[in-house]
Amino acid sequence: MSQTRMQEPDFDAEDDAEDSVVSKSQRKRESTALQDLGKELFELSRDQLKKMDLPEALLGALLEAKRLTSHGAMRRQMQFIGKVMRDIEVEPINQQLAVIRGESNIAKAAFHALENWRIRLIEDDAALNEWLALQPDTDVQQIRQLIRNARKEATEAKPPKSSRALFKLLREHSERKA
Repeated sequence: MSQTRMQEPDFDAEDDAEDSVVSKSQRKRESTALQDLGKELFELSRDQLKKMDLPEALLGALLEAKRLTSHGAMRRQMQFIGKVMRDIEVEPINQQLAVIRGESNIAKAAFHALENWRIRLIEDDAALNEWLALQPDTDVQQIRQLIRNARKEATEAKPPKSSRALFKLLREHSERKA
């Protein structure tokens, strides 16, 4: 009979292994979270995706998913996007999505600054000169007309159509500068 020698267990190695072992449920939650993030990225427009600082492999996978029409192919592509995202640092992507959603403090501050500009332009004629000094490429005739119409709408208690158009114009110019 052959005699087999039993190895004594190395308890230190087992402790280290237990610390690094991630449960199957945890891996599944992480995988699902990455797929959900991929789905949120997929719902952005092509232009928004291209403006984001995404790794080339992820951007390519997202643009490919936008091209697909079959439900099964789309499901497989979303799983692939989740797989690609496993090797990517997702925190910068989450921060960029927060800016797009308007949830970041920077986005909120920019929104409030533009809102203040709109109010100042409607209430004060001198504010237009300040705006034009900061944004010289602004179409003066267009912005004056929007201001005039916004004032008229406010006095007649009409819906603020021109005020909204003025805000949109201000946002476009501030994004061009940035």
